[in-house]
Amino acid sequence: MLRILAVLFLFVALPAAAQHLEDRLADPAQEARARELSRELRCLVCQNQSIEDSNAPLARDLRHIVRERVVAGDSDKAVLDYLVQRYGEWVLLKPRFNARTLLLWLGPALLLILGGGIVFMLYRRQARAQGTPPAALNVDEQRRLDALLRDDEAGK
Repeated sequence: MLRILAVLFLFVALPAAAQHLEDRLADPAQEARARELSRELRCLVCQNQSIEDSNAPLARDLRHIVRERVVAGDSDKAVLDYLVQRYGEWVLLKPRFNARTLLLWLGPALLLILGGGIVFMLYRRQARAQGTPPAALNVDEQRRLDALLRDDEAGK
């Protein structure tokens, strides 16, 4: 039983060794800042993963660049601007709000409003159709209906 627990403990402890140890910064505040910035940047290889979470070689290089810029004293905005200048807006996991990304930010709200409007109009049309009485028959239609009903009664 003790051996099973020891093996289980080793398997539980293995993920702790999987952290990125390539180039930690000596200052914990700078390291925390670099990690936070790395969480905001997209891995260009993995695409939907931050460079902090990715194991791709390019992500490792980008983490190194972020740490270099933090040590150099750049502000968070300056670090992000530097990487956007080199790799484009795609490198940001959360795109900036500007004229080029306006539809990206407002699109979901507009689609929700449009969908709600369509549902509302369909509901109103259906309620209106159920609430209106059928149109009255004109004289010719009434005669024909009476004739059909008489024929139906005679056939029974």
